[in-house]
Amino acid sequence: MINKTLRIQVFEHSTLHYGRAYKNVPFKEKHFNSLVKLNELHDSKYFTVIHKGLKFKHFVGVVQVDGLTIEILPKIDNNSEDENVWQNVLIEMLRVTKKLKVQKVGEANVSKQNIHLLDIYFEWFLNEVQLLIHQGLIKQYYKEINNVKALKGKLEFSGHISKNLVHKERFYTTHQVYGKDHLVHQILSQALCIVEECSKGNYLYSKCKTVQLDFPEVKTIKANESTFTKIPKSRKTAPYETALAIARLIILNYAPSVSRGSERMLALLFDMNTLWEEYILTRLKHASKDLTILGQDSKVLWNGITIRPDIVIKKDNEKFIIDTKWKNLDYSKPSTHDLRQMYVYNDYWESTKAMLLYPSNKTEFKGFKKFEGDDSKHKCGLCKISIFRTGENNLNDKIGEEIINWFIEKIH
Repeated sequence: MINKTLRIQVFEHSTLHYGRAYKNVPFKEKHFNSLVKLNELHDSKYFTVIHKGLKFKHFVGVVQVDGLTIEILPKIDNNSEDENVWQNVLIEMLRVTKKLKVQKVGEANVSKQNIHLLDIYFEWFLNEVQLLIHQGLIKQYYKEINNVKALKGKLEFSGHISKNLVHKERFYTTHQVYGKDHLVHQILSQALCIVEECSKGNYLYSKCKTVQLDFPEVKTIKANESTFTKIPKSRKTAPYETALAIARLIILNYAPSVSRGSERMLALLFDMNTLWEEYILTRLKHASKDLTILGQDSKVLWNGITIRPDIVIKKDNEKFIIDTKWKNLDYSKPSTHDLRQMYVYNDYWESTKAMLLYPSNKTEFKGFKKFEGDDSKHKCGLCKISIFRTGENNLNDKIGEEIINWFIEKIH
């Protein structure tokens, strides 16, 4: 009988200690040791190791190790402690930024208990592979080295002599084959095997086995980062783009160095600072109308060193700067470093207004203020914006319009 995967939900910047139970789910020393190994593989960026435990940083998402799923959720201080609310916040942010495909957050939880982020990604991947199978899997030419009964391709003399001393009617050759056992399908097959391993005990396991039965038998490979650069891009492989993108995410986040032992680990973690920046950028673009919204717009500061504000808004000859910060703003005062940064952005982009944008449970914005002792028109605003609709636990889909109005209303 397959053991059901257990789940622990925690918030970013919180702690886990081995030897304790969290809502009756034990966090064991073997789980702790595996997570420490994972952290070391990634330069200790995911968590801080503390006495008999871990303190999570600003990375959110999910880690599955040895039958235990740990879901790390985003959190704004002094807001709801409801894990379901913050799970939905994370899923919706990933959906809006196109890192996840789901029609709407509520659909993910219908008739499925204890669903987590990996389930949603796995189901998305399985649906994409099923669609490809239904449409018809492509064939490609690939090289094969084998003993054949007719001479074709290039004869491999050393192999031919060693293998065919008895079977003189055969030829050991390198030849081209037109079939389904090619790199694209080998990558998808590897991802299917990982999904099978990680979905044991939940509703997706049988679906994965069904997809595997319909999928052709292909050579087993161990894909890495460089493997994905070798994928041929053509009109025939275009329908595979989404499935390959999810397969890449699954394969590269399956920790092979950790999984040499009995444990199996898959970590799907996102930098919350980056996700918040991309979420605001996407919402602004949806609300932009006649504005130009730019992300990743960089300029050289000194000797090849570049600077880059998170978001640049352009309207006619005016420019505005936004720097997003996913953190709690203590005492309504930003750091001196952040203010210096905004001053430089204003100067280099010839912007009249810059904004430091923080998430909050209540919107507070008191307008733009000039830098003291500065004769230029540079101004900076400090905004704490509610990510939720008023009185609800759903994300505010009008957040882009609210931000734009703070900049634009000063023009007219």
